[in-house]
Amino acid sequence: MRSQKRIKGYNQAALDYKIVENALLCLASSPEKHANLKELASNAGLSPGHFQRLFLRWAGVSPKKFLQYTTKEHGKILLRSGHSVLTTAEKLGLSSASRLYDLLVSSEAVTPGQLIGGGLGLEIDWGCHDSPFGPAFIAASDRGVCALHFLPTNGPLDTSIGLSLERLRSAWPQAKSRKNTQRTLALRNKIFSKTLSKEPLGVMLRGSPFQLRIWQALLQIPQGALISYGQLAQLAQSPGAARAVGSAMACNPIAYLIPCHRVIRQIGELGQYHWGVERKRAMIAWESAQKDLY
Repeated sequence: MRSQKRIKGYNQAALDYKIVENALLCLASSPEKHANLKELASNAGLSPGHFQRLFLRWAGVSPKKFLQYTTKEHGKILLRSGHSVLTTAEKLGLSSASRLYDLLVSSEAVTPGQLIGGGLGLEIDWGCHDSPFGPAFIAASDRGVCALHFLPTNGPLDTSIGLSLERLRSAWPQAKSRKNTQRTLALRNKIFSKTLSKEPLGVMLRGSPFQLRIWQALLQIPQGALISYGQLAQLAQSPGAARAVGSAMACNPIAYLIPCHRVIRQIGELGQYHWGVERKRAMIAWESAQKDLY
């Protein structure tokens, strides 16, 4: 039996996610061939029992149940429920500081002076940590999280961190950035906690007025729900701008917290995702599983 290989720089949580991601890739390429526990375990180099336990530890449900959440049909069901999401969100208004699900996020745009000055006067802490969806690069100022990037799990970790750091410094060229894993670890624990939080988690946004409107609209989508690009445009008070919505989502620097992964095509297909379509598939299914569990 092949043993699970440890990649230098990655911890167990990242390796667990990598195995799940590979299983989803196998299913996407040939669902009829790989849609059974024995075949999925074999491709992961694990025994069926080990693979089952890993999946339960990661998702809280069996592989069979989890895979039900990845189907196009399940996506269509969630899209239909999105109409009630829109109604509720519109009643709350885009200026509301609370989200419709258990993680509260308060968004704040940077001042014009900070935007023109490239972040002059800002101090940004950054660090890389494990997450349910692989290694994550997190950066934050005293005004909130300003970057959350999911890193590839198939290459050198240091290289991926360097690229995220370069992207951060390009967005905020005049800000002072420093590695501070103690602070970013605390943020990681809060971002991916399953425990209700009464204190909003701040995010600091930098974008055009249209991008800010789209990102703030995304904050209204509850965990475990999906809406279409057209529905998001409607929620952002920009009906008919579905294509422009996709461009704004691609520029989102704060993954997961600003949940671009909850937007799919009207026909139930996932569409694109900056951090990888299989990661998007895993996020949607993982959130559906957590919603059913709790």
